[in-house]
Amino acid sequence: MSHRFTRRTWLAAAALACALPAGAQEGTIKLIVGYPPGATSDSLTRIVAEHMQRTLKQTVVVDNKAGAGGRIANEAVKAAAPDGLTLLMTPVATMSIFPHSYAGQLRYDPFKDFAPVAHLSNFQVGLAVQSAAPVKTLADYVAWVKADSDKNGFYASAAAGSIPHFFGVMFARSAGITMTHVPYKGTAPAMQALAAGEVNAASTVVADIKPLVAAGKARLLAVAGEQRDPAFPEVPTFKQLGYDLVAQPWYALFAPAGTPPATIDRLAKAAAAAVNDPAVHKRLVEMGLEPTGHGPAQLAAIMKADYERWGPPIRASGYKPAD
Repeated sequence: MSHRFTRRTWLAAAALACALPAGAQEGTIKLIVGYPPGATSDSLTRIVAEHMQRTLKQTVVVDNKAGAGGRIANEAVKAAAPDGLTLLMTPVATMSIFPHSYAGQLRYDPFKDFAPVAHLSNFQVGLAVQSAAPVKTLADYVAWVKADSDKNGFYASAAAGSIPHFFGVMFARSAGITMTHVPYKGTAPAMQALAAGEVNAASTVVADIKPLVAAGKARLLAVAGEQRDPAFPEVPTFKQLGYDLVAQPWYALFAPAGTPPATIDRLAKAAAAAVNDPAVHKRLVEMGLEPTGHGPAQLAAIMKADYERWGPPIRASGYKPAD
């Protein structure tokens, strides 16, 4: 009797193992995001996590580890076990920009310490001003700053060394004006400062400024994409206004280096299914995002291309991190 029970138990276990898809795992999956609640990155992570949980039939939670422009989250995921239970959701900045802007200071290597999982979406950045600023167009803003850069030239971003920060630097150089960067500790405080008039302008993720524009507390002057943002069809691109400035930032998922390929594949498919789900896709577009759902190989190529693209302008800007 004991022998039959053991044999049946073994057969049942074998059958269950055969039924599990490649890369299947147990335990709670943690999506770590390096920015505080309220930011577009946080909202995207939570939407994707909810859908992945249903697809994977596995608990998926979001863990905000804000600080250092996202670098704290990257360091946490680098140190995590490569078992597919800890993932990083991050924008392009921490992976393709910071190796240049924080050269010699990063405690992680984007290309050696992480395995690409899925490219979730593209997004736009733009330049906005607080509602009390006496400007209606980008040309007005340039003239206003030129008139008194010490008073009017301050602009905010959610983090030093980020794409919005450097886009502000590049725009100032292109326009021949002096703009002073004011870094905030995350999107929410930067948007609050703009709405309150503590700072006159912000170089920011367009999706993050949308609620302020809708409430009449800010005006978006221009966006940095190749095309206009569907959420703001009346707002021109910098290129349309005569500036050779284009930025195509993105959000993506990464796992610790060494995570098994079968596990990466399983997670990548679940993430792609999330952003390609019609209801989720619609929700993300309404947030101002452009859902993509690219797999690991395409994400790796995009990451490398952006690393090569942003190096020269960052070095030319002369930026030196304060921390």
